[in-house]
Amino acid sequence: LACHPSGGSDVMAQEHQEYIQQKVNPILENLVTQLLLERPEHLAPFMIRWLSDNTKTPAAAALTEGVAELERLKAELEKVQEEVNQLEAEAGAKEAAPVEAEGNPAKVEDSDSEEEAEGEEFQPPPSSYMKRGPRASVSAEAYGMWNQRNNDYTAPVYPKTEEQRERIRGVLQQSFLFSSMEPKEIGILIDAMQERTVEAGTRLIDQGEDGNELFVVEEGLMNCFKRSAEGEEHLVKSCGAGDAFGELALLYNCPRAASVMASERSVLWQLEREVFNHIVKDAASKRRERYEDFLKSVPLLQTMDAYERSTLCDALQALIFIKGNLVVKQGDIGDRFFIVEEGTCLASKVYVEGTPAQEVMKYESGDYFGELSLLMNEPRAASVVITSDTCKLLTLSRKTFMVLLGPLKDILQRNAAAKYR
Repeated sequence: LACHPSGGSDVMAQEHQEYIQQKVNPILENLVTQLLLERPEHLAPFMIRWLSDNTKTPAAAALTEGVAELERLKAELEKVQEEVNQLEAEAGAKEAAPVEAEGNPAKVEDSDSEEEAEGEEFQPPPSSYMKRGPRASVSAEAYGMWNQRNNDYTAPVYPKTEEQRERIRGVLQQSFLFSSMEPKEIGILIDAMQERTVEAGTRLIDQGEDGNELFVVEEGLMNCFKRSAEGEEHLVKSCGAGDAFGELALLYNCPRAASVMASERSVLWQLEREVFNHIVKDAASKRRERYEDFLKSVPLLQTMDAYERSTLCDALQALIFIKGNLVVKQGDIGDRFFIVEEGTCLASKVYVEGTPAQEVMKYESGDYFGELSLLMNEPRAASVVITSDTCKLLTLSRKTFMVLLGPLKDILQRNAAAKYR
């Protein structure tokens, strides 16, 4: 038998070990992490697909570059189209702009506002709304004397028992529209709201009509219907206790974009336009504008249209944390989705029980987390702690997350695969 020097075997073993550590282990670690995140039912096809997607062959690299170039061109085309649409809308609005008493042209509403739909539905308004400009019946109100802050304004007061006042207060506290208002302003609104009872089958709002009131549901159920071009009505949303509807017609001075009918006997609180303009409009508009500007900077949400982002703004709740606060804990049941507005966070994960947690992700403004637990209905995969002195997070409940961001499920899952591997 031939004898081989022991030194040659040692060198070969060392080379094998280095190859495993440098080449094999990183791929296997990423693959195992991805398996734990997605837990596919059929392992082999998933592993083959993952390895194929993550193999850096020249052909794969070329394909990736081609897809990236296509996406870049599509983004440029969409940007140009948006600019064209904006110019067309501005040109049409200028032609339709009414003249105020002093002889100066009345200001035209911002094109973004004209694209907003009524709060009763989840679809954008017909394009004809954008072309018609501000409706003539309230054009002077939108940018004339009506819209100027009147320090002498006194809101009406409708007598109520203390029990009624507390019921209204409880309803207002559940509605996004009034959540950021001062207690004094809430008190004025409570005094100014009128109770209105509608029987089942009552048609409270007709699509296309001018809107002069908003409504808050105290009890009962109101169904919102959207009329198609063929004249058929389809249910798009239901409003229950604590929901408000009709507010966007007052905020953005646009026609009703859906019809609303009582599904059962319901008790509503009605607020008139004049009170709304003086007390609610400024606070709500500023809040919506601030969140819309921020959400446009979040890559995940850039595929959403203006109405979808507006609806998301309405549902967001802001939470303030300080350095060291634990936001989510690995293993806990997840019931909220988070977007970082200000500050920074750190996600860490324990891969093997009894070993130290390992850092897996850092979050800053525009980043989001908590989606995996909601998408897969599983416990939190990692813990997240605040690392900045203060941190402001925008949150969505599980139910709202699935309604508003459910259509982005595929994008969220792909992003999760890239983020946590």
